[in-house]
Amino acid sequence: MYPQNTPRLPAQHAVEVHQPTPLTPTVAAPTPVVPVQPATVPTVASVVLPDGRVITGYAVPAAHPEPVTAKPAVSRAAVNVAVGGIGFLAVCGGLLLLTTFITALTALITQLITLAAVLFGGFIAVQVLTAGRHGGGTTVNIRKAVIKRNHFHR
Repeated sequence: MYPQNTPRLPAQHAVEVHQPTPLTPTVAAPTPVVPVQPATVPTVASVVLPDGRVITGYAVPAAHPEPVTAKPAVSRAAVNVAVGGIGFLAVCGGLLLLTTFITALTALITQLITLAAVLFGGFIAVQVLTAGRHGGGTTVNIRKAVIKRNHFHR
């Protein structure tokens, strides 16, 4: 019946098994409420249960919930979100106008630089092209000059 290596318990050490006894629930009768006069010490009330037990204690008055305050039609959180959204849109519109202004200013500066380059280039071109004409000045042909002992002779 038992394997050979398993120790056997002697008969005097037999194990007893106890089964728990189930409790049957009892339905308690409603507790009578003793009226309490305000500003006086409540009286001690005793209640006899159907199974014969007596419970003694103070009667507790019924708790009255606080009156519910009327809630506004729109919550504060919704108003805050809406105001934040309006502010965000105003900032975005301002940033859009700012970027448009910067773009227009950049285009204006580019056009002014281009205009200055064209005018300056035209001025230089006129100076170079009119340099070949004799305008009443003295012309010296340096190729014919002879330099002797640090003196210039023509």
